[in-house]
Amino acid sequence: MSTATARLWLQRHAPVIAPAGLCYGATDLDAHANDTQAAAARIAAVLPAGIGLWSSPLRRCAMLADAIAALRPDLSVRRDVRLAEMNFGAWEGHLWSAVAREEFDAWTTRFADAPAGGDGESVRGFMLRVAAAHADWLATRADALWVTHAGVLRAVQLLSQGVSCPERADQWPNDAAAFGDWRVVAAPA
Repeated sequence: MSTATARLWLQRHAPVIAPAGLCYGATDLDAHANDTQAAAARIAAVLPAGIGLWSSPLRRCAMLADAIAALRPDLSVRRDVRLAEMNFGAWEGHLWSAVAREEFDAWTTRFADAPAGGDGESVRGFMLRVAAAHADWLATRADALWVTHAGVLRAVQLLSQGVSCPERADQWPNDAAAFGDWRVVAAPA
């Protein structure tokens, strides 16, 4: 007798309504409505029945989660602050190109523990937050969908590889699902 492996679907929000290059981790922005509806239709068509649906409380994710639930009455949305994007502190709402090179270098030099933007979240704090949600999912042994952000997708990628926190900036994954797309990770056997 075999049991199915639980899968975690990681859905990234649609593109936000903001200038290109804006730092908006914890900033609560809307996503483009048409792109949100299109992303909802794509994933709603392939999700298994009765899957758990959790969402970051930030509007760009909440909009998408609500649109998925509207298409799939068998799903109900639960918001989870642990699925929110990393807080970049004083850099929030500014163009990345406007961040002083010295400030950015100071952060990446102490990548795991320095607060982003001087007063934001550290990578270690962010990883601990996402790891707590990930551990709760693992304990359920059930399929789930998280409607979330690129940073959370990358954090789960690391957690799935057994990395609790990258110590150096070059250890942070470069790739994430495109806006409105998803990745699926399986629970370890």
